[in-house]
Amino acid sequence: MPVIAADADEGLNAAYSVCVAKSRANTARLADRPMSGAFAADGNYFGFHEGFFDIGNWTSSFFTGMSLLDFEASRDLDLLKEINRLGDVYREKVSSRAENTMHDLGFLYSLYSVGLYKLTGNLDDRRTALQAADQLAKRYVGKGGYIRAWGRMEDESTDYAGLAIIDCMMNLPLLFWASEETGNRFYYHIACRHADTTLANFVRDDDSVYHAFRFDLKTGVPAGGDNYCGYGVETHWARGATWAIYGFSLAYRYTKDPRYLDASRRLAKKFVSLLDDQVVPVWDFRLTADMPPLLDTSAAAIAVCGLQDLLDHLPGETDLKESADSLLKVLCARYINDDPECPGILKDAQVGDGLIPGKNFYLARNVYTSWGDYYLMEALARRLHGMKSYW
Repeated sequence: MPVIAADADEGLNAAYSVCVAKSRANTARLADRPMSGAFAADGNYFGFHEGFFDIGNWTSSFFTGMSLLDFEASRDLDLLKEINRLGDVYREKVSSRAENTMHDLGFLYSLYSVGLYKLTGNLDDRRTALQAADQLAKRYVGKGGYIRAWGRMEDESTDYAGLAIIDCMMNLPLLFWASEETGNRFYYHIACRHADTTLANFVRDDDSVYHAFRFDLKTGVPAGGDNYCGYGVETHWARGATWAIYGFSLAYRYTKDPRYLDASRRLAKKFVSLLDDQVVPVWDFRLTADMPPLLDTSAAAIAVCGLQDLLDHLPGETDLKESADSLLKVLCARYINDDPECPGILKDAQVGDGLIPGKNFYLARNVYTSWGDYYLMEALARRLHGMKSYW
């Protein structure tokens, strides 16, 4: 893969400025009308038809996470007031509406309540984050040692019963944080059990990953791989690989278990080896010949963050550093929409459901995604300002 020459970070700084301006506008709109805002073909996230309290919402905090990065650098108290306008709905979601949540409480609360508490020390945010950790812990299934992904826990009739997905590696930091904050090792224990189960079942011998995995409801015995976001059960969904790279690196950060560091490194090496002259990865590395090789910029942005985190532990991995730099520079040079009228930033992400045979939940090719925007800004904040994440 070619290395993009350094350019005094001019392009990166320009992209970061776009992120700051758009995130301020987007957070204000989110506070006016709390919602999900996952993705949009035209970049208008605020036309997305999913409410903040809907069980499927996992994306609202990508907007707030961007504003937290902005606040950490700027210390703008007016911005903090905008972010705090959402405090009541975040508390409500894990209290009176807690039955309507799923495993993505980590995505939602690490980038809101945990981040706010780390930056301001506000005890209300700490309490909300711990409530979220409690709700996430309730999704742990002892028989099998995993956190169930979707659906209500009492409902075993749904297709989601007995199902875990690779994305949940990014939810574990909420549990690790809660354990450190309270001294309660139960949070730590279930986070490690889920990471161990993921390592044992999701990661194939060739260092590719399953998107999903099923477990027998009665015994917890692994029943086999499944897929909801990649092209097929035995394919290699690029964004899933990046969730795993970053998630295992974060698990190592909290536990210092060398197995997690080794897993993150192996998955990163595999991911980088599959990139070509386009630099940005194809959305699934094992597409059939008749499928268009669409690229996924959101996977690229997450990959940069995962590689940056891994490099904190393995600074000598120069090939991974070169790949992270190249990915970030290509994203900023080719895929940024700087039109202030468009809420979206990073073009040409793929939401896989519409591309999977027999699963036409969404038709989302070449869209803007709120998660792609967030991880782009996190990567830029790390690269330009030495900031860390809130995971």
